[in-house]
Amino acid sequence: MTEHAHLAHGLSGDDTPADWPPLTEAEVARLLQRYPAIDAPQRIEWHSPRPLSAGCLVETGTTGVFVKRHHHSVRSAATLTEEHRFIAHLRRHHAAVPEVLADRHGDTAITDGDWVYEVHRRARGIDLHRETISWQPLTEHSHAIAAGRMLARLHDATEGLDAPQRNTHILVARSELIRAADPIATLEAQLPGRPGLADYLRGRDWQRVLRETIAPWHARAQPSLARQPRLWTHGDWHVSNLCWSGNDCDADVTDVLDFGLSAANFALFDLATAIERNAIAWLELDAHAARPDIVRALIEGYRRQRPLDTAQIHLLADLLPLVHVDFALSEVEYYHAITHSPDNADVAWGTFLQGHAAWFRTPAGEAFLQSIRQLA
Repeated sequence: MTEHAHLAHGLSGDDTPADWPPLTEAEVARLLQRYPAIDAPQRIEWHSPRPLSAGCLVETGTTGVFVKRHHHSVRSAATLTEEHRFIAHLRRHHAAVPEVLADRHGDTAITDGDWVYEVHRRARGIDLHRETISWQPLTEHSHAIAAGRMLARLHDATEGLDAPQRNTHILVARSELIRAADPIATLEAQLPGRPGLADYLRGRDWQRVLRETIAPWHARAQPSLARQPRLWTHGDWHVSNLCWSGNDCDADVTDVLDFGLSAANFALFDLATAIERNAIAWLELDAHAARPDIVRALIEGYRRQRPLDTAQIHLLADLLPLVHVDFALSEVEYYHAITHSPDNADVAWGTFLQGHAAWFRTPAGEAFLQSIRQLA
């Protein structure tokens, strides 16, 4: 296994030095010794370019596994186990999700010094989009239909899970602020338990910024959002987190990856996230940035499995400008307090939180939302 410099996807769509060192041959071999059912690793086949953790595909004698490593300040063993319980629930209900493997002690989240590890069985199918940046939109309509249908199937499998909310705000997609009657008061109540975010916001007129960012849509959407049935959600439904049966227009989703952002929310939150991730070129906001055709395909696929009525379609449009607010704040917290990257924290605060919402007030953004309402 050859060690090499490792680059990760940057916030501007470029490749940048990774925040976290890549997994090494010795490190992986030491970890997998805890798993008697896994043969000794032969080589690291691929290093993930995702920036928020370190991950790699490992070839062993008989099979392949995906190893992921987190810093303890991002995921403790307890908070990582919350994701694994969700995955286990989905697998019990026949969802297409790779198994999280347990070590000889029955643990799926392994702490070693400052690091917390997880090992997944290799996903089935072809990882067509594994080098794709998270904000790069889909171009293939049939893939969008398949992605929408699989999201609905995942939601069907999620029904009945009554696990408590995630015990962290760091890099999880939650919806407490946008569902709250008073988002400002809700965030103020959270800040004593989120000292990194509180430190970033200190000295900023964040109350005014947040109020102006969400005001155009929050008052109308919030009563309906608050009534949405609780459902655990994937939180990052992008094609780069899906594996496929082939690379042609007839390909279907074979496995769903990466539940790192999962949390207790509601079904439309996941569908709105899927639209935001797959149908808007946020890194290239020009006249062709929005893809209403991809939105139609995603919703068509979803509706084939789970019906959506007129009120839900209109609420979906109202939700889109708000859906990224909670997660953008978690990114601010991560970049400011954990990786100590002030430029990235400013991008999360200005470009992601404020900029995404502001785009929906432009003629292009308004037309995009209207194209969704017309599907009702």
